[in-house]
Amino acid sequence: MGICSYSRICFVQSGLLRDVVVHYKKCLLRVYYSASSALLLEDHVFDCSPKVESGTNEVGEVQVPGERFKFSRNPSLFPLVVRVFKSLNWGIAKKIKFNKAVKIYGLDHSMYAFRIIIHIFAMARMQMEAHALLRDIVCYYKEVKSDMFELLPYLLDSPEHVHRSAKVFNVLIKVFASNSMLENGVDVFVQAKKIGLELNIMPCNFLLKCLVEANRGEFVRSLFEDMKNSGPSPNVYTYTIMMNFYCKGCHGRDVDVGQATKLLEDMERDGINPSVVTYSTYIHGICRVGCVEFALDFIRLLRFRNQPINSFCYNAVIYGFCQKGEPNEALKVLEEMKNCGISPDIHSYSILIDGFCKRGDCEKGLNLIDEMILNDMKPSLVSYTSLFDGLCEVGLADVSLNLFCNLGTAGYEFDMAAYSVLLKGYCLEGDLDSAMELLKEMINNSLIPTANSFNRLIHGFCKMGLLDKALELFSIMLQSGVLPTIFTFNVIVDGYCTAGHLEEALKLINEMHEFGIFPNSYTYNGIIKRLCMQSNSGKAWELLPQMLKKNILHNVHCSILIDGFAKQSNPKKALMLYTRMLKLGATPTTVTYTILINIFCQRSKMYEACSLFKDMIERGLIPDTISYTSVVAGFCRVGDMRKAWALYTEMQRRGYSPNVVTYTCLIDGFCREHRMDMANLLMAEMKKREINSDVVTYTALIAGYQRLGNVDRAHELFAEMKRNGILPDAAAYSTLGVDSGMATYT
Repeated sequence: MGICSYSRICFVQSGLLRDVVVHYKKCLLRVYYSASSALLLEDHVFDCSPKVESGTNEVGEVQVPGERFKFSRNPSLFPLVVRVFKSLNWGIAKKIKFNKAVKIYGLDHSMYAFRIIIHIFAMARMQMEAHALLRDIVCYYKEVKSDMFELLPYLLDSPEHVHRSAKVFNVLIKVFASNSMLENGVDVFVQAKKIGLELNIMPCNFLLKCLVEANRGEFVRSLFEDMKNSGPSPNVYTYTIMMNFYCKGCHGRDVDVGQATKLLEDMERDGINPSVVTYSTYIHGICRVGCVEFALDFIRLLRFRNQPINSFCYNAVIYGFCQKGEPNEALKVLEEMKNCGISPDIHSYSILIDGFCKRGDCEKGLNLIDEMILNDMKPSLVSYTSLFDGLCEVGLADVSLNLFCNLGTAGYEFDMAAYSVLLKGYCLEGDLDSAMELLKEMINNSLIPTANSFNRLIHGFCKMGLLDKALELFSIMLQSGVLPTIFTFNVIVDGYCTAGHLEEALKLINEMHEFGIFPNSYTYNGIIKRLCMQSNSGKAWELLPQMLKKNILHNVHCSILIDGFAKQSNPKKALMLYTRMLKLGATPTTVTYTILINIFCQRSKMYEACSLFKDMIERGLIPDTISYTSVVAGFCRVGDMRKAWALYTEMQRRGYSPNVVTYTCLIDGFCREHRMDMANLLMAEMKKREINSDVVTYTALIAGYQRLGNVDRAHELFAEMKRNGILPDAAAYSTLGVDSGMATYT
């Protein structure tokens, strides 16, 4: 008996067609009906819809429907149903879409007719046809935003043949899963269990796989446990899906080797033999957590037990060793793999080539390429790209380019990755002209360079002071439809500032928002620095409101500005900015405090300087050598050598080593106090600590002896300074009372 014949018998016996053929006769005696003639369905129309009982049953449970019929002579879908039943012809069934049927015949009638056709196809094992019809219905429900839960009662067979609906529910699970309606798929699984339907393992596995891919961990675990407890019993594919779930560790989820190992134990207990995919997935998981040696031992155990292993198992270990920076160990695994009769694939070699090239051993990478060719294995572009990158990193971009050209001649079509690696290499070598030619070649080959590729070149040109070429490239970038990044704008703004074109830099900042990009603290950094270097701190001050509005005012900017005002002898503005920083809640850095302390020290306002120094410490900031030196210099300037010496002692106690400036300030201070003993003590300490004196140190000491009238000692120090290779400046000559033009002075 054929499938079609068997299907028809089942449906005549089932409640679906019998409702129309037999039950109708019992309910409506006035209508003459012969059960032996299915053709009568073409002459009479029946409107049947499922009835969902409620009240005594639990909420959320699908009820098996009873039927109610209305005799009608209005146009209906039943002639179509009969033709499908007779022929099992998909061409007939697909003539009308469900949403169109609902508009013409109403939802109840359309659902009833489609239900019969779906059951016909499902019983005839025409899964694809049933899938298409169910998808049509699901899409309609989704479009009109109806509750999918209401769909399930419509699809059930009659009460005495509910078990026949299992085939339909199997297909429905796949429909929901393939359309990313995973919760609905799980709901069908749960309701099928409540009704008592025995589902097939294949749709359940498909649903489980989709849940894993969507990272729906809570549903994955729950569905797997339900399958183990109440069926369908998990098979090797089910366990492999779960192995992938525990070993992949993506979407913020860690690899769970413990659970993965338990799966293998459960499979062994239940007599299910793991496949090579199961084992390779497990081995990948072990390597992901860094247990590469254990993974290799596990492969050896599998080989000893004659279990299935392949190149994918070994590739995981090879990759694991390369990730650990041990390509030589990975190479040993490749040799072991070959000795066991498992041929390495292109991926095996590509991993090794990448591993050696990243360690700078490009020669080994080239040898592996040669080995591949010797074994009649064509190296992939990925393999060559790793080699390109390695050669460029070790400064052999020219070798990389020659290889690149040879491959082009050999018929390789280069992708974005290969071009990008070479372009990066040229930029690292500073060969921007070759990089520019390569970029143009990419565009000619219909490959649009990435923003990173453009950025490397723009940055290179700006660094070399070739702003015009950088701007030309920026124009090509925009014409190619590549959106600039904040890095692109920052580099060009910096280029404008270096070239002294501050107005153009400010103009570009104002145009950034047109690209949906907004300036950050670095963007303004270059402009503020350049303005302060040009003694134009006032203009820089005008930028602060813009930065405040954009919430990007950084304490670094304030430090630069405060320093700019200090150098312009404008302490008032510097202090105003400091006060404003505090009001805005910005915490000044040690650098900021040091600049302010230096301002007061240079004006001999030691009370204010000490107050700031104390405030800095109270705010949890740690003074550095420069901070201490600034205050020491201030006390030396006002002649308070006791406090200067106390700070000098404190800074050493706190672990900060005085520098040449610290010693020079103290030597100058003691010389002014005629304490040459202390000055000489400090000079001796400098020599002991191997801190070289500079011209200012010697000048301070010479001046001290000059004040005491010890001219001979002053001249000795001057000669010593010259012997030590320190050239005297105008101040040194002036201190000694000698004309600086006397080049022959001895």
